[in-house]
Amino acid sequence: MSQRVLVVDDDPTLRRTLRINLRARGYEVEEVGTAHDALTTVADAPPDLVVLDLGLPDLDGVEVLRRIRARSRVPVVVLSARHQSDDKVEALDEGADDYVTKPFGMDELMARVRSALRRGGEDEGLAAVDPVVTDAFTLDFATLSATRDGAPVHLTPTEWRLLAELARHRGRVVTQADLLRAVWGPGYGRESNYLRVYGNQLRRKLEADPSAPRYIVTEPGIGYRLAV
Repeated sequence: MSQRVLVVDDDPTLRRTLRINLRARGYEVEEVGTAHDALTTVADAPPDLVVLDLGLPDLDGVEVLRRIRARSRVPVVVLSARHQSDDKVEALDEGADDYVTKPFGMDELMARVRSALRRGGEDEGLAAVDPVVTDAFTLDFATLSATRDGAPVHLTPTEWRLLAELARHRGRVVTQADLLRAVWGPGYGRESNYLRVYGNQLRRKLEADPSAPRYIVTEPGIGYRLAV
């Protein structure tokens, strides 16, 4: 059965281009031009992946992403003409799986789509990772449930994948390149800004003192370690 991609963009020419290219690669495509229609579609007929433009006419795309993440783990690849790093950080913070800046090459976008869909299909393997229990937080990869000081914590799909890779090598340093390839795919390895964003976000969610992390440790210039 073909995987279904929801394209959300207010530019009908770009939607048509994406529809043609995605269908040529065997995907089913649904396209909408507003945030309202996007949220309705995700709720009523959940797709396998969302390609989401941030510049929508009725609601900012980051808010759309936030609302999608409140109800769904569907992979989301963000498109944006915004080049500022703060916009990318905000989108990743809210749970975007990847971020592509306009203008972009179609081959690049299709590679990001394939990687995001592959990652979504691999999430079932997280159940094999042993739980993590610390004085500050607990992680259960089988049920995808996390707590901090006994209170539930919401983690995005990418945050779970990153924690799972660190947990598989708990106590040992995982290099930046190895983490990027394990979490995002073999085409990644230089996007260290992704790791900074997610590392900081996870510390804010899980560490008792995010400014002096005890468990999610950065080894400067090398990688990250889960110190448990």
